[in-house]
Amino acid sequence: MALNNGLRSAMRLLNSSDTLVSKSVCRGFRSTGVKRMGGGHGHDEPEYIHAKHMYNLDKMKNRPLKMSLFVFSVFSLGVAVPTYAVIFQQKKTASG
Repeated sequence: MALNNGLRSAMRLLNSSDTLVSKSVCRGFRSTGVKRMGGGHGHDEPEYIHAKHMYNLDKMKNRPLKMSLFVFSVFSLGVAVPTYAVIFQQKKTASG
């Protein structure tokens, strides 16, 4: 008896949700307009004033130290992550 009531309520729920879904579905392409920023040149001056000097590596303070630390950290990550992955995989296969 309880199983029949549960099945009936489930069927009612499916039927009601089916009608809700079919009413809300739209089968077309919709898009929003392109956002324009500022005065027609594609940028606003106050927000992008730093862009002129953003990649000026020659005037970076402590450039040799920063670049060597960056290269060392990228290299060590490139060595450490695959090494750890291999050791972890070998431990996993040896134990199981």
